[in-house]
Amino acid sequence: MSTAISYLPPGAPWPKIIYQDKDVLVVEKPSGLLSNPGRAPGLQDSAENRLATQFPQLYLIHRLDMATSGLMVFALRRKAEAALKQQFASRTIDKTYLARVAGVPMPAAGCIDVPLGPVPDLPAGSVPRHQVCFTGGKAAVTCYHTLWHNNDSALLQLKPITGRSHQLRVHLSHLGHPILGDAIYADPAQQQAAPRLLLHATKLAFFQPYSGERLEFFCPPDLADFGIETLPALISDEKMLEL
Repeated sequence: MSTAISYLPPGAPWPKIIYQDKDVLVVEKPSGLLSNPGRAPGLQDSAENRLATQFPQLYLIHRLDMATSGLMVFALRRKAEAALKQQFASRTIDKTYLARVAGVPMPAAGCIDVPLGPVPDLPAGSVPRHQVCFTGGKAAVTCYHTLWHNNDSALLQLKPITGRSHQLRVHLSHLGHPILGDAIYADPAQQQAAPRLLLHATKLAFFQPYSGERLEFFCPPDLADFGIETLPALISDEKMLEL
């Protein structure tokens, strides 16, 4: 498996602005672009830094993995930053992801409830890795539902109940169904089965920090990348939580 960081981010027009008001900015981040700058000089190009050229008062609220695409929300004012971070901390923000995975999960729906922690003592310059860790790991829960499958892969709707680093990727690998294109947690054949990590943040819902209005955004993945002709209908959040 690859451990070195290779960074070749996509160019304009990314990230794409989906919604803007005086408090919040919702964008679609592409696969291959960092959410925020890394420590190394060669890792400064990011969604946050690109947007900051247009929005000088910009506050990072959450992150997507570099290889993950989809919806992100930023704050445009300090009070909005605090309110949105509180919504994440209290788990009132709804997030839905789509992933195409190796194999077909059985059962077709369920929740993965295993604690996660970082892999210690990695060589300098390695991509951070995480693992199932029953001793000292943090609680992590992911619900999944199979939307479509063929003989050797499946399209899953995912609802993370917690927000641990690499949670969806590690949980699905632990389930025995790594995400196709995952350069960290999939085997070489599974990595090469897709042009990129097939994980997309497709729905995001939260309360507008000032008005309290519930805002909901939907952003479909690139169907060609995911190898499907049409996107199956998603199930409700309530149905996901019944699994």
